Amino acid sequence: MSTVLVVDDSGMLREMVSDLLKHNGLNVVVACDGVEAQEKMEAQIPDLVITDLIMPRMNGYELCRWIKSNPKSQNIPVIICSTKNEEFDRYWGMKQGGDAYITKPFHPAEMLETVKQMLRK
Repeated sequence: MSTVLVVDDSGMLREMVSDLLKHNGLNVVVACDGVEAQEKMEAQIPDLVITDLIMPRMNGYELCRWIKSNPKSQNIPVIICSTKNEEFDRYWGMKQGGDAYITKPFHPAEMLETVKQMLRK
């Protein structure tokens, strides 16, 4: 069973994404920002990371760069899930190491399909 790390400073969003993924047979670990995500990843490497961009302590861009520069985690797919919906935001997110970009609010089916695609890679 695949494990997904969900990183977002919104408790409601973490819960919503977690429930969606758990109901579809995935293990879920949550973190409220990039610093907590790093701690969780050092304890257990997930199969996929879903991260917000705007968070306290360490934002999603910094987390992406850390994941992709770390030999233990560089091959983990990262889905950026953010309210930032300009083309530049998408471009910059992918440039920082994101493998997919979903804007909030998202449709649960879109999130689930993107997760499945990333886990197949």
